[in-house]
Amino acid sequence: MIITNHVWTGAVIGAVAPGPVSAFAAGVASHFALDRTPHWGDDSIFLQVAVPDGLVGLTAMGLLARATPPDRRARVLAGMLGACLPDADKPSNLFFGRSPFPAALDEWHVSIQREHTGRLPQELLVATVGLLAARWVLRHDRAGRRIR
Repeated sequence: MIITNHVWTGAVIGAVAPGPVSAFAAGVASHFALDRTPHWGDDSIFLQVAVPDGLVGLTAMGLLARATPPDRRARVLAGMLGACLPDADKPSNLFFGRSPFPAALDEWHVSIQREHTGRLPQELLVATVGLLAARWVLRHDRAGRRIR
């Protein structure tokens, strides 16, 4: 799953979570749930996609944090950070030659992936839906009333 999709999911979770700790925990759980769903993956071009996706994801985190009302910002940031944390092994392996996580966790994380090279259109659809969902949730309160 591209990291940007984890960012959108974490933002939505954070916006509706009761607090930052629960937002972070739910964000982590959402990461593994998304990784269990069929999604795009292609080791032959991983870095060509992962680097721009990582930059887009980081930019999205900043823009979402800025767009979030102050009373919900900590929860949204916590949700996004939790949703992205499990993939910290990718840049860590690239830059430092090792994962920050125990080997058993890394092995399990790899084992739950359901990647296929032909699923990039699906991944882009998920990204679009995630962006729209994050936008809607951040602009409305829990009762569905527009706040901005």
